[in-house]
Amino acid sequence: MNFQIGMTIFVFIMTMSIIFWRPKGINEAWPASIGALVILLMGVVSRGDIVDIISKIGGASITIIATIVMAVILESFGFFHWAAARLANLARGSGHRLYWYIQLLCFLMTLLFNNDGSILITTPILILLLKNLKLKPHQQIPYLLSGALTATASSAPIGVSNIVNLIALKIVHMTLYMHTAMMFVPATLGLLFMSWLMYMVVKNKLPKKLPTVSYDIEEIFFTKHFHPLKGNISVETKRKRTQFMLKVLLFVFIMRCLLFVASYFSIPIELVAVLGSLVLLMWRWYYLRTNPIDILKKTPWHILIFAFSMYVIIYGLHNAGLTTMLVHLCEPLVNQGLFQASFIMGGLVSLLSNFFNNHPALMIGTITLTEMGLDPITLKTIYLANIIGSDMGSLLLPIGTLASLIWMHILKENELKVKWKDYLSVSLIVIPLTTLVTLFLLFYWVQMVFS
Repeated sequence: MNFQIGMTIFVFIMTMSIIFWRPKGINEAWPASIGALVILLMGVVSRGDIVDIISKIGGASITIIATIVMAVILESFGFFHWAAARLANLARGSGHRLYWYIQLLCFLMTLLFNNDGSILITTPILILLLKNLKLKPHQQIPYLLSGALTATASSAPIGVSNIVNLIALKIVHMTLYMHTAMMFVPATLGLLFMSWLMYMVVKNKLPKKLPTVSYDIEEIFFTKHFHPLKGNISVETKRKRTQFMLKVLLFVFIMRCLLFVASYFSIPIELVAVLGSLVLLMWRWYYLRTNPIDILKKTPWHILIFAFSMYVIIYGLHNAGLTTMLVHLCEPLVNQGLFQASFIMGGLVSLLSNFFNNHPALMIGTITLTEMGLDPITLKTIYLANIIGSDMGSLLLPIGTLASLIWMHILKENELKVKWKDYLSVSLIVIPLTTLVTLFLLFYWVQMVFS
């Protein structure tokens, strides 16, 4: 057993090291799948475990992929260029006003899609906008960094905004509806605190007055890609395009609400998510007369492989006895009371996330909780504390989440560099305080509403 634990931990550490390092830009699914294969060959994970893993991650993975398909469809509609132009107009020449509109955009995109999808949407929008404004690199960093932190942390209020959250919900037998009822208010207040605190940290680096845009981002894109005879997205007026984009966003919002309705009535939410993406795909086909195959090619299917492989590795750690060890270590701390337990487990998952990424950290933390024999409210509250650690506390370092890894990759592709020094100058102040405040708000919200 000791040999199995040692080998499994070694495979896990090597897998995570390669994911963080990403030699030659290797996709994170490759090291994860190789690590999972080694675990399977060692015999630590059985066939029965594989069936259990598929049952736990299948629905969550399908839901997230369907949501990301919607995000990719938005790009093909020209949403990125349209949104960048709207942000420039709304800012009205104020760099400080632009900060707050970026915060709102990143928050809403994560709620409408998910943290990975939000990063894939908001980062290109911000890059388009900031390059059009011709801001200097040191002026771009506060906007890019604060936007990424908010987009990633905004997965906390609703469970459907993060694949690992959805998987963990299945483990603790918690509905999406209950998660939102217990978490939305404290997490959203925590995000408001986070945005304010980031603003106080970076406001002196923000330009007071923005330069005039060098060209019309929206007009150039639509003139180049669309023609009035080709479809109904007319290039004739910006008003028509705005009406169309708002209709698309309204549709996405309705589908998002239907996920919670489905959860409340115990209908598999992945069915609703797939239906929504298919309808939007057909809508795109009708308007653009474009074969949907290109969207399927752009969809990051590797996320399914990554999620499955990581869960195989975590199951290997669980079967080898790691979670039993963690139960013995954490159970006395958890039994001290709900307040202490929330902070201890939330803090522990934060630390594990920053060292090993939030996917394995939350899975390990959640499986450990289920082994403690806790009553339902205590289990759910501490689980939500784990979510805060996984979604917010994980942002202390830029390697703590898959979304932040995707963000850094997008910046690299666009030849933009955010140094660790720049990242840590914000995160070391903002993330610990935000995590503590949100954990505090969660405890008192649960006590006030659910006790």
